[in-house]
Order: sequence, then structure tokens, then C-alpha cells
Amino acid sequence: MKKELCHVSTFFYIYKNYVLEQINSFDIGFLDILDIVLMAFLLYSVYRLVRGTVAIPIFIGIVMVYLIWKLTELLHMTLLSTLLGQFINVGVFALIVVFQQEIRKFLLLIGSTRFLKKIKLFDKLKFDKNGNATALTDVKAILDAFQNMSISKTGALVVIQRSNALEFVKNSGDRMQIQVTQPILESIFFKNSPLHDGAALIEGNTITATRVILPVTADIKVPSRFGLRHRAAIGITEKTDALALVVSEENGVISYFKNGEFIPFDDLDSLKSIIQEDLLV
Repeated sequence: MKKELCHVSTFFYIYKNYVLEQINSFDIGFLDILDIVLMAFLLYSVYRLVRGTVAIPIFIGIVMVYLIWKLTELLHMTLLSTLLGQFINVGVFALIVVFQQEIRKFLLLIGSTRFLKKIKLFDKLKFDKNGNATALTDVKAILDAFQNMSISKTGALVVIQRSNALEFVKNSGDRMQIQVTQPILESIFFKNSPLHDGAALIEGNTITATRVILPVTADIKVPSRFGLRHRAAIGITEKTDALALVVSEENGVISYFKNGEFIPFDDLDSLKSIIQEDLLV
């Protein structure tokens, strides 16, 4: 019995020394921790970009093709493994084509002036052409107009530019240079007005274009209660850092969108505070 206990204690002693040796040999430094944190941030950012889009099923499909390719190689199925191998070899280019929207959004996020402003190194660099122009936007006039249009169930879509230039959508509409006022906005979206179709674009405190055609989101998880105006608002805020306001023509509900997401609010006063804060960030 004593002999057996001695053997057991010896085993645990050796095992303990082995574990301690492995722990001591596991050298992790500051750069390793930084590497893990940055990788986690990158994966989380990519997940946020593709969440709710068709990118997830496509990615799963690509993984399945890769696994089938490895299986055919293991089973020595030469013809099929060669064919799948050729597909995998051009996979990088296929990924760029398939995920071009998601890649564009990610690069836009990284290159965004507001993202760079969070890094103190870039504080003094003048990337923002608009400066503090967005801070001058008369949010009260916009919301007063939206409140009246909400009561009358007049459909409306307004896009407020921030850092990213919106020339690529501005060119699709009628250029203007009109100061933002409540009567002007209501007259633009009046049902019999020739300007009411499409979106109105606001830069600073100026309406710079009307009847603007916006890109519509491809997100398959957009709630069914959102119509074409809402999908266009989501689309432009997915592709740029602009803000979008929508009045539903069906029920008169006002909706606010930022970064491709619906932003909830309690009342127009709280919405005003949210918009003003977003314009100053």
C-alpha cells in the first residue's frame, strides 16, 4: 500500500513539475496581448458589418466548399478535388467580388474622419472638408417640419451630410442652394410638389439637392414595416456616415437612421438632442 502511495505521489510530483515548466515556458508579452485585442476588434468589426446580410450564408457556403475540397483530397477523388482546388485558388478574388459592399463599408469605417478623430494622433490633421459646418444645421427647423409632415402623413426623406462627401448621390438629383427652414422643407415634400420624390440632401444648414436617388440596402433582415424610403435611408447610412430622417407616408411615424441602423428615441426633444450630439461627434 505504501509502495502504491509512493508511486502516486511521485506521479503527481512529476506532473506538477511538468505543468509548471509548461506555464513558465509560455512567454506572453505586451505585443502578444495587443495582437489578440486588435484581432478581436477586427473580427467584431467585420461581424457588425456583415450581421443581418447575405454575407453570412455566403461565407458558410465558402467554408463548406473548402471542407468538401479537403475531404475529396483525403479520399483521393482526383477530378473533383482538382476542380474544387481551382475554385479555392481564385477564392481571394471571388471574396472581393462577393463581399465588395462589406469590404467598402469596412474601409469606409477605417478611413472615416470621425474614426480617425478618435485617435489623438489625427486630431490636428484637417481631413474634414466640412469643418464644423454640420454643427450649424438647424435641427429644430427640420424636426418642426417633420412633425407637421408626420401629422399630415406626408412622406419625406432627408439626409444630413457629416464627414463623407455625398457627391455620388447628389449628382442623381437637382442641385440647390437653399437655407434650411421649416416652410422650405414642407414645400419640398408637399405631395403635389415636383420635388417630393427622392431625398433632400442637407450640408451644414443648406439644402444642396432634392429628388436625390439613394442606394437601397440589401439587408435581408430589415423589418417589413419599413418601406422603400426607410430602405434608402438605411442604404445611404450603411455606405457613408450621413444621418437620415424619414416620415412614413402610411402612418406618419418619424424614423432616424445612423450607421445603417434604426436609432430609437422617446420624443422629438430627445431626437433633437441625439441628432445634435451626432453632428458634433
